[in-house]
Amino acid sequence: MGEDRLDRAEQSRGAPRAVVIGAGIGGIAAGIRLQAMGYATTIVEAQDQPGGRATVRKVDGYTFDMGPTVITVPHFIEELFSTEPGQPGLDEPDFPAELLREGIRVRSGESGGPNTSRYCKIVPLLPFYRIWFDDGTFFDYDGDPEATRARIAEIEPGDVAGYDAFLADARAIFQRGFLELGYTFFGDLGSMLKVVPDLLKLGAVRSLFGFTSKYFQSPKLRQVFSFETLLVGGNPLRVPAIYAMIHLVESTWGVHYVKGGTGQLIAGLVRKFEELGGTLRLNAPVDQIRVVGADGQPHAGRGRRHARGVILSGGEVVPSDIVVSNGDWAFTEARLIPKQHRSWDSDLRVKTTRYSMSLVVVYFGFKDDPAVPLNLHHHNILLGPRYEGLLTDIFDNLELSPDMSQYLHVPTLTDPSLAPPGHHAAYTLVPVPHNGSGIDWSKEAEPLARRALGLIESKGYIPRLSERLTHLSWISPDHFEGTLRSWLGNAFGPNPA
Repeated sequence: MGEDRLDRAEQSRGAPRAVVIGAGIGGIAAGIRLQAMGYATTIVEAQDQPGGRATVRKVDGYTFDMGPTVITVPHFIEELFSTEPGQPGLDEPDFPAELLREGIRVRSGESGGPNTSRYCKIVPLLPFYRIWFDDGTFFDYDGDPEATRARIAEIEPGDVAGYDAFLADARAIFQRGFLELGYTFFGDLGSMLKVVPDLLKLGAVRSLFGFTSKYFQSPKLRQVFSFETLLVGGNPLRVPAIYAMIHLVESTWGVHYVKGGTGQLIAGLVRKFEELGGTLRLNAPVDQIRVVGADGQPHAGRGRRHARGVILSGGEVVPSDIVVSNGDWAFTEARLIPKQHRSWDSDLRVKTTRYSMSLVVVYFGFKDDPAVPLNLHHHNILLGPRYEGLLTDIFDNLELSPDMSQYLHVPTLTDPSLAPPGHHAAYTLVPVPHNGSGIDWSKEAEPLARRALGLIESKGYIPRLSERLTHLSWISPDHFEGTLRSWLGNAFGPNPA
């Protein structure tokens, strides 16, 4: 069928059609919303399973979440699972006042709502993180102000008052930046400029690390209260202090885990999408977004143009009335939109945009040793000897450092079902430069992965790990660039700084 005949076929159908590129969490969520709005929605995914960065690897009896594992704000997930035809979502924020009181978050049992529980089980984690310093001491962070004050006093008594001031100012940023502006659509530069005076008044545009340093004298505490932006790809030395609201988001609603791993959340979202009548197509990489002119003819180079479906790698056309891309922004802009249809500054913006760091993620399984219980929690932050210097090497110098920091994820401490009996499944995530660095990961990934595990063993986080190891694999920035089609192999998109 020719493309002009496809257009006529589209117009003859009753329901409008939508195509979503990418079955990551955002793509499936968009599909659910569109399907509820009355669009006949198809999600096309290049991989052989949904999830995007949140896919699952099952090997040697282990289940590894390959990507995101920190779940916050579970009532947003409940809202998504509550979506019904004709009710695609909230137009205005709906935060019951009782949810905003300190200590109101769920601390045990299930933290997912009644509709969420039909699809997956979400439970709270305490503490949120165990943050290890290079000298072997640690800070358990659970968001409880009283417990946090006590732990601060153990490190630097003089910083307790600073914490109270930090909490007050971060709460003001949270109120304005999350509760009030979280549902605001910034469609142009003017709408964004209107809120700048408020953010300036709150100190939310200075760097997060600079903001934090105003309240804490201890280098350890400056790290504790600024590291979280690394979990979204942002450099604490550069991102604006509006990201201080992450601390309030977590302390208000907690940090949570999906039983069975994040992959179970993906499965639940896919099930919801398909129950609403949506279609998911796997192994369907997109080669090009199909663009037509106002007259409906394909490949018009001038005048008003419209996205009308996608062309898959095998040449198949999937027609639609609208196209939503949940893929990497730069890849979409530079590879999926035909050159003649890009804006005049498109290539320049892709070239000059700063991109987030990338990752080497090491997946490993190991035997449990009941005689030596792990002094770890579900989420562990292993800080190296340098903080500012390491961040500068990764984000600015684009070079590998002799030292490293890691995020060590041991979900089997919460959910033993992810590993064979008597074993643990884990991964450790090492921030590294993206592929703009020119680093040859075919040579550097394996030594770095083994060095990361060597540090975990030598510093006593997992004693005798090399003897107990039963599975080892890893991914590098090349996986992000090749498999996930992420520009320069970045792990999180444009740098939020």
